[in-house]
Amino acid sequence: MLPKMGKISPEVFRRVIKPQLGAKAPGVVVPPQHGVDCGVIEIGGKYVVVESDPFYIAKELGFELASWFAVHILASDVASMGAKPTYLCVDLNLPLQISDEELEELWKYTHKACEELGVNIVAGHTARYPDCNYPMVGGATMLGICTKYVTPKNAKPGDALILTKGAAIEAAGLLSMFFKEEVEKRLGSEMTKRANALCYKMSVVEEALTAFETGGVNAMHDATECGVYGALWEMAEASGVGMQVERGKIIVKPEVDAICDMFQIDPYISISEGTLLISCGRERVDEILKAIEGKGIEAGVIGEVVKGSGVELDGKPLAHPKEDPFWNACSGKTMKPG
Repeated sequence: MLPKMGKISPEVFRRVIKPQLGAKAPGVVVPPQHGVDCGVIEIGGKYVVVESDPFYIAKELGFELASWFAVHILASDVASMGAKPTYLCVDLNLPLQISDEELEELWKYTHKACEELGVNIVAGHTARYPDCNYPMVGGATMLGICTKYVTPKNAKPGDALILTKGAAIEAAGLLSMFFKEEVEKRLGSEMTKRANALCYKMSVVEEALTAFETGGVNAMHDATECGVYGALWEMAEASGVGMQVERGKIIVKPEVDAICDMFQIDPYISISEGTLLISCGRERVDEILKAIEGKGIEAGVIGEVVKGSGVELDGKPLAHPKEDPFWNACSGKTMKPG
């Protein structure tokens, strides 16, 4: 069954998508798999990491931050495979109401974000169509070329699980911007500023490439839809392992807790672009944490990989969340009466 909003469930993916992938072609070494955001193709002894996502322009952020975020959503998935994002194709299916000036601003800042990351835009499509609207203004594909990579499907029993930044970074940051006046009225200006600042943390490019270059990383996955719990479940399923996690070790920042409480959503299952889950050899934990923290990024060990299957949270089985509460919260309907 399809969710009311957001990504399809693992069951729908296995039943509908995975059995029907067109003609087989040579060189596909990582095919589509639920919880694995990128495909990998081997060409001439090198690997091409490929990722596609909506081109997500949240106008409430302003075009500079919105364009930066749209690019980093794509780049984060490629970086989570250990590849440097390098090439981008963008399909803009724009709303009819977008003005010439707005398109120029959107594209100027898309160029800026790509330039900062070292990404070259190589192809695309740009047009206005009826029934198109923000924030989903098209789609894009990011590529990176590498000689080695990781996926979310190689976590090994005995590995430590590292998590960066904490839960619901994206959900709290975006909701605090979408409903800025109401958030400030209820939570005060200081808490609102802290929540707004989370929007500048909605990327895992730096910590993913830093961890991979440090060595000892077996698997990485960014916690997007369904948040930290979804990322844990997806990595465990993809790798065919079990995980034992302590909830108390998962960071929930005070501003995240306040926003999630205001919108009555669970931070642990809410979308969290900017949060990276890393499975690595225990002997490399300190080195990886030092490297990540050296970039000014908070990180800590939340659990371990074990033999078996599924995720145990504080000793109890954890099911996949299936639906992310963020999408419903965007309507404002889940907000506590104020």
